[in-house]
Amino acid sequence: MNCAIYTRVSTDTQAEKEFSSCEAQEEKIRAFIESQNNWKVFKVYSDPGFTGVNLNRPALQGLLEDIKQGKVNIILVYKIDRLTRSPKDFYYLMEVFEKYKVDFISITERFDTSTPAGRLLRNIMLTFAQFERELASERTKDKMLQRVEKGLWNGGIPPFGYKALNKKLIPDEKESKIVKLIFETYVETGSIAGKR
Repeated sequence: MNCAIYTRVSTDTQAEKEFSSCEAQEEKIRAFIESQNNWKVFKVYSDPGFTGVNLNRPALQGLLEDIKQGKVNIILVYKIDRLTRSPKDFYYLMEVFEKYKVDFISITERFDTSTPAGRLLRNIMLTFAQFERELASERTKDKMLQRVEKGLWNGGIPPFGYKALNKKLIPDEKESKIVKLIFETYVETGSIAGKR
């Protein structure tokens, strides 16, 4: 099994501390890998001094590329928050790992998608993430409908003949004359191009 080790610390100060450094995380993960049969370290991906609140990290992007190329079977981290601190990004990464049939293990938290219990937990988490996305979508639609019912504009480019002012659509005098002319021309000729 090709194992990818991923380590991260968010600040240079943490990177220098012996107990939380990327090197310390790697050492503990290597010990875990050595305790398994037929596992070997393919590569160590390390992002010292990078935040965990987004996925804009060079080593993580390299890891994702190697996953897509089928080079990795298992990803190991010291703790889940080393991979990401964002629930949204965590669910996204779990979906990527599942798509490419890559297992994920957090060695200190007993989160292991190579086991049936770990896969069940992952699936429950992903189901809740999908539920939350659908709820957010419903809430957004409801808010937009409420704004329309109050006569407010929901944003975007106003339709021709109108302009947005104080979150409401009001007729644009110059453009509304053109709109009126278009309608009058159509009523008289049956075409917006004028008489034929």
